[in-house]
Amino acid sequence: MALEEMQFWFTERQTRGYRIQWRLKAILHQEKTKFQELAIVDTYDFGRALLLDGVIQVTEKDHFIYNEMISHIPMSTHPQPEYVLIIGGGDGGALKEILKYPSVKRVDMVEIDERVIANCQKYLPNISDQMTHPKANIIIDDGLSFIKNKKDAYDVIIVDSSDPVGPAIQLFERPFYESVLQALKEDGVMVCQSESPFFYEDILGDVTKTLKHLFPIVRTYLAVVPTYPSGLWSFTLASKKWDPLQKDISILPEPDTKYYTRNIYHSVFALPRMVDDIVSS
Repeated sequence: MALEEMQFWFTERQTRGYRIQWRLKAILHQEKTKFQELAIVDTYDFGRALLLDGVIQVTEKDHFIYNEMISHIPMSTHPQPEYVLIIGGGDGGALKEILKYPSVKRVDMVEIDERVIANCQKYLPNISDQMTHPKANIIIDDGLSFIKNKKDAYDVIIVDSSDPVGPAIQLFERPFYESVLQALKEDGVMVCQSESPFFYEDILGDVTKTLKHLFPIVRTYLAVVPTYPSGLWSFTLASKKWDPLQKDISILPEPDTKYYTRNIYHSVFALPRMVDDIVSS
């Protein structure tokens, strides 16, 4: 075999019948942390990427889509977000987006695995470059334990978790969402990533049902994230007071973004029938 024909591929296993393959230039770092298998790789098409337990979490090429959509929709829904909590989000991408809002006074980012933060700062500095911002308060702790002690503390809570396996599994269960409800102020807004409606409709359905039992307003919205299985990804927003569908988009800020715009704010809540059936059942 000629040298130029040799290829190094990483296979990401999603379901029993579906896998994603990535051609790699190099493995830049690999370790087993206290909580998970962690790797930083350099891909041909998506640049550098963070892997946790064999699943790509974020890439240099398309990270802005996920991070903008999990951040700007809830931040724009709340009229004056000052105190924000991120649970997870160790790559720093959501933090970077939230800090674009002048009203923000402090962002608490709670990440269970300090090695995720350290490696993203080293290998993905274009994503994690706001970790040292004076408004950023980085906390190494279990998100479930941390939030249990909070009450009426946050305007916006963003649950930027990995898939519901390993240390993230409890972040998809009712006791955690009950703690989120308690930690929000009386007009607080929360959002979580709620997986692919193609491959994990049961997770999306369960998350929606649970949040509807707790919050008066629950809205699912979508974005296209090429990195993730099927490309179509869901987020679920829950609010004590503010309904994004009633928001006057003319008063929304227009932050420095590449995917999110004021004009798509309402459109992402217009769900295809297949997704509407999942969240309405």
